[in-house]
Amino acid sequence: QLQLVESGGGLVQAGGSLRLSCAASRSIFGMNAMGWHRQAPGKQRELVATISSGGSTNYADSVKGRFTISRDNAKNTVYLQMNSLKPEDTAVYYCYAVAAFPAYTYWGQGTQVTVSS
Repeated sequence: QLQLVESGGGLVQAGGSLRLSCAASRSIFGMNAMGWHRQAPGKQRELVATISSGGSTNYADSVKGRFTISRDNAKNTVYLQMNSLKPEDTAVYYCYAVAAFPAYTYWGQGTQVTVSS
């Protein structure tokens, strides 16, 4: 079993920055991939960013150039640095981790990010 706890969300003005953290309850070394999704009110959950076990990253077009995902295996933590925030970035952000064997996806409880105009 793996528990993921997000932190770092909050209220920020447009153009500002936030750094989200996702702390895992045990080693993330064996996780195939980790990343972040978000869900805005009335919208479907969407992928924001992923990072593989090898460090390869992938981003949604809407956040490319503004968000950076990273992972620190020694601290069992994944980060999402969010710069130049826009009101449309307002959502609950969920951390996830994909285990290979057995195949399973773990989710955190979410952290609210609100960007005011």
